[in-house]
Amino acid sequence: MSKNLLLVDDEKRMLDLVELFLSPYGFNCIKETSPFKAIEIVKNERISLVLLDIMMPEMNGWEVCKEIRQFSDVPIIMLTARSDKTEIVKGLDIGADDYISKPFDEGELVARVKAILRRMPVEEVITYENFTLNLETYMLQYQQISVQLTMKEFLIIKAMMSRPSKTFTREELMNIAWEFDAYIDIRTVDSHIRNLRDKIRKSGIPTDGMIHTVWGIGYKWS
Repeated sequence: MSKNLLLVDDEKRMLDLVELFLSPYGFNCIKETSPFKAIEIVKNERISLVLLDIMMPEMNGWEVCKEIRQFSDVPIIMLTARSDKTEIVKGLDIGADDYISKPFDEGELVARVKAILRRMPVEEVITYENFTLNLETYMLQYQQISVQLTMKEFLIIKAMMSRPSKTFTREELMNIAWEFDAYIDIRTVDSHIRNLRDKIRKSGIPTDGMIHTVWGIGYKWS
């Protein structure tokens, strides 16, 4: 299953480069130039790892790291143009897990990201409010009620529960659930969402707190 990586840098060119390096390995890269918005994303989204630049004008990476450590133990890799060991130690002391000095190559970046993620506990469930999604059995549970999902239903709900504040376009959901079928019509997404709602409703799980339609765009979890 793909993991959400948050890339934080005030230079869009650098964000695009890091995404270019990481996305071929199945990582879902969320790019953010604002450190303040990045902190909110960590609070509201399921982020597996943060790649955080140090030198940013609004708020430097050390300050962002400190803020994140107030409420989250998400792994953080600092990106720095500095090679001074005192600066590196400073980052590690305030809660960073690793650092990469710029310029770096693709191999080093990918290796360091994978190394940290290998040390993290393997997720077996995703929980959001009263809903739990089992990643091994493909079961969605609400309190004492469970419903078995198909693979496509599971992929749609997993994407939404992993990023509950994000509105997914129909195109994004089509790419997530029908990745290997290039002949799916975009209207199939609407039909599948409708059938999924009916299935969940019939199981006894209330649907008013999940899969909301955002008119003209697509769908979101809540």
